[in-house]
Amino acid sequence: MVLGPYAYFIVISYALAAAVVLNLIGWIAYDYRNQKARLRALEANGVVRRSNGATDSR
Repeated sequence: MVLGPYAYFIVISYALAAAVVLNLIGWIAYDYRNQKARLRALEANGVVRRSNGATDSR
């Protein structure tokens, strides 16, 4: 595959795009685990989610 005189720019651009996508995937995975841990902590303290079918006390 011949990329011509702009090969360096093309390769660097694809590498940076891949790095950004991988960082976003890592950030999402980290945030997901963090949110799940926070949710478990809230549930351990007695906070109940409405989505679990809890009755409204109004």
